[in-house]
Amino acid sequence: MSAGTTIDATKTVVATKTVDAVQTGRRIEDVLDRLAATGDPAARAAAEELVQALMDFYGAGLARALHLLSVPGNRTIPGGPTTALLGDELVASLLVLHDLHPEDRATRIGRALDTVRDHDLEVVDFDEETGTLRLRAAAGGGCGCAGSGTTAQQAAEDALACFAPEVTAVEVQPAGRPGEPALLQIGNGPGPRATPARPAPAKAP
Repeated sequence: MSAGTTIDATKTVVATKTVDAVQTGRRIEDVLDRLAATGDPAARAAAEELVQALMDFYGAGLARALHLLSVPGNRTIPGGPTTALLGDELVASLLVLHDLHPEDRATRIGRALDTVRDHDLEVVDFDEETGTLRLRAAAGGGCGCAGSGTTAQQAAEDALACFAPEVTAVEVQPAGRPGEPALLQIGNGPGPRATPARPAPAKAP
């Protein structure tokens, strides 16, 4: 882990918690056996399917993490391989699921919006009580309406599900009118942003 990466100490403790793989395997088998003893084959089949789905999910996450750690280029980027891990949707979703992701919500929302390549979105606000994230289509970034491809709302929801699952709803407003104040820009959508013109210097009397 690079020196520039900071991770909450309490999360590090959780990450190094000792888990006995053998005992865990036996526990799963015991649960499946108890379900089989109920005489309900559908319940047993559903439990086995759930276990298999979880194994596939975590197996894919581990494989992805190993791949990212082995890529030579990831060792030279700022933050080292940790940066690549935190920016990957699958790995990030596992870290968030277990409360191990070291970045705050605003940063993770920014990462999510960075992956929405076809829509340029700006953050308006986040409602803590309802979990609603309000976004606005940036000027020149389209209205977010359905057309060819995924809508802005669908794209944002899909990305946020991996990086910021605490966002339970997304609302996308149309692009603002000229002269409206700039919003908090978290996502970096495609294309350069216009730079506000500087006022001309005052003429000497």
